[in-house]
Amino acid sequence: MEELDIRLMKGNEAMAEAAIQAKCDAYFGYPITPQSEVLEYLSREMPGRYGIPLQAESEVASINMVYGAAGAGKRVMTSSSSPGFSLMMEGISYIASAQLPCLLVNVNRGGPGLGTIQPSQGDYFQATKGGGHGDYHLIVLAPNSVQEMADFVFLGFELADKYRNPVCMLSDGAIGQMMERVVFKKREVPAIKKDWATTGKTKDRERNIITSLFIQPEKMEQVNLSLNKKYEEISKNEVRYEEIFTDDAEYLIVAYGLSSRISHKTVILAREKGIKLGLLRPITLYPYPYKRLNELANKLKGILTLELNAGQMIEDVKLSVEGKVPVWHYGRMGGIIPSPEEVLENFEKLAKIK
Repeated sequence: MEELDIRLMKGNEAMAEAAIQAKCDAYFGYPITPQSEVLEYLSREMPGRYGIPLQAESEVASINMVYGAAGAGKRVMTSSSSPGFSLMMEGISYIASAQLPCLLVNVNRGGPGLGTIQPSQGDYFQATKGGGHGDYHLIVLAPNSVQEMADFVFLGFELADKYRNPVCMLSDGAIGQMMERVVFKKREVPAIKKDWATTGKTKDRERNIITSLFIQPEKMEQVNLSLNKKYEEISKNEVRYEEIFTDDAEYLIVAYGLSSRISHKTVILAREKGIKLGLLRPITLYPYPYKRLNELANKLKGILTLELNAGQMIEDVKLSVEGKVPVWHYGRMGGIIPSPEEVLENFEKLAKIK
């Protein structure tokens, strides 16, 4: 029988432990609430087990350390929270252009500006629409539990290596701080051959050069075309989502992360009142489940997006359904988390259900 390592942990700590077990060679980061436990845990646990943790002098320094280590073929990651993640945007654009695999974790807090240390989903646009300059995409994973904070570390590194592309885990202050049961299974971490890495000239090949600087416009265009071809492949193969009570649903909530947990209870409360409400939870925010939402829209009367922001993912939902059904938004900001009952009440008002 397989031995299971079962623990009660914070989401941030579970993610950090998973990084060690996933054989992360190096972590570069800077403390910022509500994700400071990541650096604290790795500083305590990484030495002597696997990998090197380093507190950089800033988020700008940490993302450029990730750039360098990833270019050398190492499995690397960083984590931060909203304003710190903003400081990394230039480096992330460079990494995406250079096609380097790495894991980037944003434990969202309220904004804009320095904002609050409470949970938010206000960084959806930043994560899914670029954030930095140029035409690039991160693969974006949205955990909704402490277990997924751990599991998505393994998945994130796997996808990063598969596509030579940075992967972003978009969490929030609640999931990062909450404590839940988490199970760590023994996993084999395959060795990935990285012939492209800057490991120096050898007898078998010339030295590799990694850059994001392409002065000639024709060359820059070819780089962009190559990137877009890769993004098309990712969009075709890596869409992930979860459906709850969608078989007979007349209405649908679309929510990710913490909001999806609230929405699950809202759906149950609605069903108790005879309202046929379902839930679709995007697990990948990029690539987004446009096709599945479009299919579901054919039998729906309306869709509600629940987000801890002013309405960001709603744009992707509207793109998905192509005007087939009305799409409403309900959200709280500033770190306020709505109750399932509050969400149901506002859904009934928006859908005009008496």
